[in-house]
Amino acid sequence: MFNLRLVEDHLNRFMASTNSEKLFFLPFNTDNGGHWLLVAINPIREVVYFLDSLHNPVSTYEAMKELVDTVIQVFRAQRGSQVPKSKANNITWIRVECLGQRNEVDCVFYMLQFMKEILLSNQIETPSKYFDDFKCATYSRSKLDELKEEWCQFMIELKVV
Repeated sequence: MFNLRLVEDHLNRFMASTNSEKLFFLPFNTDNGGHWLLVAINPIREVVYFLDSLHNPVSTYEAMKELVDTVIQVFRAQRGSQVPKSKANNITWIRVECLGQRNEVDCVFYMLQFMKEILLSNQIETPSKYFDDFKCATYSRSKLDELKEEWCQFMIELKVV
């Protein structure tokens, strides 16, 4: 699981380009350590896209939501953004209707594929109903096997493993 300090360090690197909008990806492992989901953050607009292949509402992961909200508030303060107190917690969370996994073990591959597809779309916004180019109900077993192979090759090329 990610801690606030690690996320703040990544946002500090992002601060170098505070005037340009970008998505900041936060792969998140839930408190019990058994499920991965993706959070894509646009800190400039204070919009958070939430992609969960189990289709749980964001309220299921209250600790994650608090962490991300806090990070955005820290980012806001570091940029010197003036926000009225009545809007201090006015961070927009968008639950993206994304593909659903069929079992309890493939969440990491869904999360990685969501990230890849967002990057391939070359957008700074994520549609709330996912991307038409990638729309389907779930990934087939052969697609999941292909994803696993792709990510293994990617990690080998980076000499991570």
